[in-house]
Amino acid sequence: MQISHMPPLDPDFIPLAKLFNEYDGTFKAGIAVERLGEISCVVFNMQNSARPTDTDKEMALLLLKSMLWVYGGHKVIIGGSEGLAAYIGGLRDTTLKFDWDFMAGVYERPFEVVSVPFEDLPEATARSGKAAEHNMNGCRLGFDAGGSDIKVSAVIDGEAVFSEEIVWHPKINSDPAYHYKFIVDAMKLAASKMPRVDGIGVSSAGIYVDNRTMVASLFIKVGKDDFDKHVKDIYIRAAAELGNPPMVVANDGDVTALAGAMEYGEGRILGIAMGTSEAGGYIDENGSITGWLNELAFVPVDANPAAMLDEWSGDRGRGVKYFSQDAVIKLAPAAGIEIPADLSPAEKLKIVQELMAAGDKRAALIYESIGCYLGYSLAWYSMFYYFKRVLLMGRVVSGQGGAIILEKAKEVLKDEYPSLYSVLELHLPDEKSRRVGQSVAAASLPVIN
Repeated sequence: MQISHMPPLDPDFIPLAKLFNEYDGTFKAGIAVERLGEISCVVFNMQNSARPTDTDKEMALLLLKSMLWVYGGHKVIIGGSEGLAAYIGGLRDTTLKFDWDFMAGVYERPFEVVSVPFEDLPEATARSGKAAEHNMNGCRLGFDAGGSDIKVSAVIDGEAVFSEEIVWHPKINSDPAYHYKFIVDAMKLAASKMPRVDGIGVSSAGIYVDNRTMVASLFIKVGKDDFDKHVKDIYIRAAAELGNPPMVVANDGDVTALAGAMEYGEGRILGIAMGTSEAGGYIDENGSITGWLNELAFVPVDANPAAMLDEWSGDRGRGVKYFSQDAVIKLAPAAGIEIPADLSPAEKLKIVQELMAAGDKRAALIYESIGCYLGYSLAWYSMFYYFKRVLLMGRVVSGQGGAIILEKAKEVLKDEYPSLYSVLELHLPDEKSRRVGQSVAAASLPVIN
């Protein structure tokens, strides 16, 4: 495999986009994932449909894992190969255990794998052609829950008449009553600045289905029983205290991308936040939030069997180890940078950032490597997203290091994927493009009649 831009500190990197481009066969096959009645589908050519080769199995598994964490799904439909379906189903308690159990929990229904003839493979669900209006009519409450503060806004006919930041500590509190009180008090504070509340839009870290909290690090200390009883419907109960106006809860990554769409006046935006993990958000061609998972931290990007292990999923080569502070820490020894082991991940990242600010060439190699990762991974992401603009955010891309990541990714795309490069705008948002605040953007989520 020829890789023109090998990460200088990771010579064993195997980008999935390159691997997949070199894989081809003569038998049509496909994978569809279903989530709550909505279908996403990828069709590919495999080498042997009756008896899938090891390469067929590897490619199908990488595609499936990527689809599950981009789109979400509780049902997998394999079209064109009973052998491939049997192989995937047989991974229930091994390679797919984490993904299988996670998806079953998110969608609260059994995860299943079925086989159909290729001609019966369902097509992707057609999304509405109606563009999102991003309405700001009426008296709207916008709420953004982060790991260290809550941002809340009162918005009247598109004008933010009140905004406030409230410090809280959700990740170290196990009593859901703590979280509920902060949420309700913040909402009531914003509500008091308007004559009424016509709608509530919530931006919150985590996975949400029908406004219910399915997985969220904000409540990481809350026990399972309390989570099921008091956290899953926490925003629904909070809205009830304000008279039950229309409410929409969305992942904060999606709302960040939504803020970009409102600023730039167009959709097809993928947001990637590189911080403690890799977070994603996507706005489609209609300017709408899709309801997909966009959990890019778990999307595979490297096929190297010796790639760094992700402790949570138990898998190798997933995005969290390539586009977060973990990536910087992982690459530091290869760059010849020694970092004390007893420091926190944030402190370790800060050491590298300080070296970069001082012009240290070793630190620059770390960011060049991440830029190479990003260029090839954007080509892989483009198999699942229809994007024309990518916004890079998070502490990993701050300062000069972010500029290096940006330019290196552009070099990879220009040389290896010129057709994608020609239509893609890749950049770091400046302060001007951030003027639509997260909580204000969230206020646009509900439809108010």
